[in-house]
Amino acid sequence: MQKNKTLKGLLVVSAVAAMLSTVGVQAQTPTHAAQHDAAAQSGSSAKLSSGDEKAIKDMAQANINEIAAAKIALSKAQSSEVKAYAQKMIDDHGGALSKVEAVAQQKGVTLPTEPDAKHKAMAATLEKQSGEEFDKMYMENAGTKDHRKVLSTLQSDAKKLQDADVKALADAHTPVVEQHLKAAEQMLVKSGK
Repeated sequence: MQKNKTLKGLLVVSAVAAMLSTVGVQAQTPTHAAQHDAAAQSGSSAKLSSGDEKAIKDMAQANINEIAAAKIALSKAQSSEVKAYAQKMIDDHGGALSKVEAVAQQKGVTLPTEPDAKHKAMAATLEKQSGEEFDKMYMENAGTKDHRKVLSTLQSDAKKLQDADVKALADAHTPVVEQHLKAAEQMLVKSGK
């Protein structure tokens, strides 16, 4: 049940991240964008290995899932500390999603735009919770479990990535995810949950 909640949170975050990533794409300089458009037309999705393409899609999905769960937490969390954490998730994962979307557009990769099925299910479960129970469930799932899974995936992928831009994204995401995980773990210990 908690696994589903975590996944649901990741789905929501990933969806939000996808929406936010278009902002980063629009901020590109015309010359840089034109170079990547030309490269995308000549190579399209063949530019990335299947592993690199999966990694960029996974990064987008994780961001979308986190953002979606955090939006629920902003409206339902009882603790101001949990709400502050949720806002940080929206801000950080939104910015990360924008960067992922920019690289994906350059590489001709179509990203997910909404939370995955597991995170949609988790969101539905979170929506039914309230008060302290909601706070605990959100922090255990979106806060710790999702970030542990994403961190493990990033660390594993980083060893295999071939494309410099995708590797740079993974390298930039890793310390932020570590920070989010550490903060969530500290909040859970502090609350005694």
